[in-house]
Amino acid sequence: MPDDVGSSLSDLQVQSIESRASWVAAGVTLAILSVAYGSTLLIVVGLRVMELDLGVSRSTLALAGALTWVGTGLGGIVMGWLADRIGVRNSVLLGAVMIALGLALSSIGSIWALYIGQGVLIGFLGMGAIYPPLLIYVSRWFDRRRGTAIALISSGQYIAGVMWPAVFERLIAGPGWRVTYLGFAGVVLLGVVPLAALLLRPAPGVGGVAARGTKAKRVAAPRVLGLRPNTVQAILCIAGFCCCVPMAIPQAHLVAFCGDIGIGAATGAMMLSVLLGCAFISRQFWGAFADRHGGLKTVLAGSAFQAVSIGAFLLTQNEAGLFVVAAGYGFGFSGIIPAYVVSIRDLFPSAEASWRIPLVLFAAMNGMAFGSWFAGHLYDRFGFYAPAFGSGVMFNIINLMLVGLLVLRQSKGRLSLAAPLTV
Repeated sequence: MPDDVGSSLSDLQVQSIESRASWVAAGVTLAILSVAYGSTLLIVVGLRVMELDLGVSRSTLALAGALTWVGTGLGGIVMGWLADRIGVRNSVLLGAVMIALGLALSSIGSIWALYIGQGVLIGFLGMGAIYPPLLIYVSRWFDRRRGTAIALISSGQYIAGVMWPAVFERLIAGPGWRVTYLGFAGVVLLGVVPLAALLLRPAPGVGGVAARGTKAKRVAAPRVLGLRPNTVQAILCIAGFCCCVPMAIPQAHLVAFCGDIGIGAATGAMMLSVLLGCAFISRQFWGAFADRHGGLKTVLAGSAFQAVSIGAFLLTQNEAGLFVVAAGYGFGFSGIIPAYVVSIRDLFPSAEASWRIPLVLFAAMNGMAFGSWFAGHLYDRFGFYAPAFGSGVMFNIINLMLVGLLVLRQSKGRLSLAAPLTV
């Protein structure tokens, strides 16, 4: 028996799909996302200037930004399916063109143009055709270090957050926000289109016609963790929503929270930078953790860190203490979303990734949008942020219960498989 097991493990390693081409695919994807994510940051950096120029309320512009994320999540469901049929290269090319059109339309300056440009073109047809399909694409290049690869490419969001805001701020203060929108449309076309056209090769695994053939041959879907596959999917979607509600609160309201308790805006912005910096660094740790322990346990561990950190915001208003809490929070939340992607690939066939991963991302992005809005609503009602942080703890506890249930069933399943070997 030991010889057979050793032989099987050796065969699995020999048959691994990972190669140098896998890391090239991951590197190209990281570069694409580092450029594309800049399109979501323009309205964040230009919010105040655009508000004064257009003569509208801040919440009106904030809604346009929120529509970008809702559109990305919803568009990913459709575009993930489409990418399996037309290829990820064509999907990304389509997304880059749509983002450029969305930026150009938004530069007109009317509210309807902003809503359509941000929600439909940049979000649904743009980032929706780029981010979820690329996550699926890279996950098919890896089987042994999938968690590390997904964590790496997901860091494109943080690279964009470090690289583009300072550039946008200078340009908006100079030529203006409309010219900046148009200029970045050109950057997206020049930066993303050549990378996608020349370097995105088809991934090994199931896709296109093969995916449809595999689907047709399956008579009955096997049970997952002892449950129906779609029941597990629904639990993951609800868990993703619940963990992203608290995830959004510090990211959207930390600077305002600092101002309310007498900490200057510059210090609050620095605190947010510390939070995101720790998230960028720790994401690679969580990727390696997922490779070793699996996606579900990574979600559970990261969510536990997040729950403790969100609760700690209720316990201190000291500047030094809040820096520590922000760093801990950044460490905890950074690995959760990539771990959901790894969980889907751990639990379900590759052919189903094109719709299961976007569904979880859609639920998570809606959680982010709701969490940001709900925290503001609670602040407007009570005049301070404690109820918002408290609600974040409650949502996080629900997430821990749901993911904990799946981890428990996974552990029991492995024990039952291992039991005959001890007889």
